[in-house]
Amino acid sequence: MEEKKVKLSPPWYKYYHKLEALFSRDPDISLEMIDDYDHDLEIKMYVTNNRKAQALINLLPKEEYFGNNVSIKVTVIPGNKELESDAELVKAAFAGNPAVSFIETVDGLNPRTYVVFENKVVQYYNDVLRDYYGVTSTLYQDIAEEVLGPLGGISFCTDITKDNK
Repeated sequence: MEEKKVKLSPPWYKYYHKLEALFSRDPDISLEMIDDYDHDLEIKMYVTNNRKAQALINLLPKEEYFGNNVSIKVTVIPGNKELESDAELVKAAFAGNPAVSFIETVDGLNPRTYVVFENKVVQYYNDVLRDYYGVTSTLYQDIAEEVLGPLGGISFCTDITKDNK
């Protein structure tokens, strides 16, 4: 007898899937679920038609609540302008920076820009009690994520060298 693996998702995924079911076939709308441990739960809706975006801003709740202090924000971004401007700003900010291996944008339903940093451990002074010398060792990717925070359609990555493949 074959064993079936049952996968249970938290209720905010069900809410995301409901929105996806309603809007995924609409060519003017794309959805993105942001669910990681460092940031709040959020559903971003990128809407190219500004009139439709304004309607969704007025119709959809800004935040949906699930049980014990769990909530998910719903953000409607009109005209995809914020997504494009974030990518353009990131490209301009890191142009010519030797710490960056390359920046690549992948087009599609949810366009994504990848900022790929060189594979190098970075050390900087950090006055914390857990380290007597006050030195932190990390990757450029981690620093960019901490300093710039979550940006729509932007991923920070570390390059894989030939030795690491």
